[in-house]
This record gives sequence, structure tokens and C-alpha cells, in this order.
Amino acid sequence: MERWQFFRAEHTPHPDIDKLPLPPPWRRYAKHRPELLSDAKLPVELFGEELRGTIYLAGEPEIDIVNTALYLRRPLLITGDPGTGKTLLAYAVAYQLRLGPVLQWPITTRTTLHEGLYSYDAIARLQAVEQKESATDIGRYLRLGPLGTALLPVRRPRVLLIDEFDKSDIDLPNDLLNVLEEGAFRVPELERLPEGETFDEVEVGTADNVRARIRRGLVQCLEFPFVILTSNGERDFPPAFYRRCIRLEVAPPSPEKLREIVKLQLEPIQELAPIIERLLAEFSRRREAGHVLATDQLLNAVYLAMHNRDLNEDAMRRLQEVLLRALR
Repeated sequence: MERWQFFRAEHTPHPDIDKLPLPPPWRRYAKHRPELLSDAKLPVELFGEELRGTIYLAGEPEIDIVNTALYLRRPLLITGDPGTGKTLLAYAVAYQLRLGPVLQWPITTRTTLHEGLYSYDAIARLQAVEQKESATDIGRYLRLGPLGTALLPVRRPRVLLIDEFDKSDIDLPNDLLNVLEEGAFRVPELERLPEGETFDEVEVGTADNVRARIRRGLVQCLEFPFVILTSNGERDFPPAFYRRCIRLEVAPPSPEKLREIVKLQLEPIQELAPIIERLLAEFSRRREAGHVLATDQLLNAVYLAMHNRDLNEDAMRRLQEVLLRALR
């Protein structure tokens, strides 16, 4: 193991993230601003284990680039064909470094930055006022989104997976720039509250379904979260966005790595080795012919073969055509 590596090619959780050096001066946040840290009421930290984090096979290029992003506190933009393990890398980092459950923010063409930060149910609060119910607890109507939750001031950075980012509206990458640079955002609905002890701190819900306290409408991270943005390479992003990211291009796994993935995830029995090798060869042949195929298509085919050992040649051929059909 290289001395500088915190994320490694292994499947054993460890606490070494606590030994990560201080971030560069331009990436230091509330931890180095005592006036914010002393007033922060931190939510309960979650250190769950993600099963998917144990099945990712990281190569040296991925390991080096992940550690670069960890050191520099920069988002990691991962580009590659569907099914090359881009999302699994987020779970592997969270599992190995004990950073809790992965916060997921799936992206569509309608996704806005506001949705990632928080939601506010103004209608429900207005109804409470009209029905003469207590509406002073504004936190009941606020909930942080996955990005907002990732920016809470917790001791260890959270892992945020922004999935299929290339599906986003053209404005979202630019809208994200300031948040990714400052590691903070403000909630106007809380900033507008009158000053006083009652409203200085407001308890709100989070994407984890726990409660967190926000002071004077400001959410400011202590450690920048480990942000992974995945892209299928279907569009380019603005230069200013690329400048703020560490970039990783994930290549389709080699036949040797595919064999390791099958062994790790399915533990196939030896007597099925010829059938599995045949599926591996057919999968590789189609991919080399230019077909875009996802690794889980191969895993599905192998799994069915393992549990249907009496498949004849015709049935195997039909299985291949159904499960190994090109994605594009």
C-alpha cells in the first residue's frame, strides 16, 4: 500500500480517514472558523455499512484519483459507459472509510439545485396558520435534500452520489459552482425569521430522516463531502465546472476483471466453469464488436445459468439474446 492512500484496493473498513491531512487553505471551511463551529449543533452521525461497497474492484488508476479528490476536497466527476461500476465506487469509498450511508441525488432533466439543497412546504405551513394550529416551528416544514444533508457540519465527510449528471438541465452545472466552491448555502426562509432565542436555531429534517439544527439559516460544512458525479459521457460541461472537479474516465472492465467480478459477486461453482466461460467470451466478443453492454447484464446471465443447470444450447442462445442485448 502506498503511504498516501486512504482509499485502497481492499474490502476492509478502517478509520484512517481521520488521519487525512488538512485541506489546502482555499478548501478550509467551518472547522477553521471557531465562531461557526462553537455554535453548531451537529446531527447524530451515521456509520452504516453498505453491502455494495464490498463488491467493487478498484484498479490503481481509480485508487490514485479517488485519493487525489480526498486530499484536495474536490468533487470527483466519473465518466464511462453504463454498467462500468461508476456508482459502486461511491459505496466502496463510504464502506471502506466508514463515512456512513451514501446520500443519493438522482438527476433528471427537471432537477434543480434547490431540490438538492432543501424543500419547504409553504402550503402546509399556511394551512396550519389558517387552522390556528401552531406554525411557529418552521422546521416541521423544512427538509434538507441530499446535497444539503451532505453539507451539514459533521465530523467526517459524507459521501454524496450525484447520479447521471449528464441528464441535467443545461443550467444545473453552473448553478452548482458556488455551492461546490463555498461548501455552504443559506435557507432564506430561516434568514427572514425575527432575531431572538426562539429562531436562532431551527431543527429540520434531513435526507437521512434524522434531525439537524441550522443556525440563522446557514448550512456550512466542516469537511467538504466526498462528492461523486457520474456521467455516461453524453454531453460536455462548462470549463468552470471541469476546473472544480477531479476527473476519472472509467474504462469497460477487461475479460480478466470481469472474471474476478463474477467470482466476487456470485461465487460460481466449479462444474459450471465451461458455461460461465462461454458467457464471458460471448459478452467480450459483443463488446469488442462495438456493442455497449453493462457488467450487470453478464452477471444476470451467469446467475440464471447457475440456477438452471439443465439449459441446452438453444436455451443458452436465447438467454444470451435476451440478456446481452446492446444498450446502444
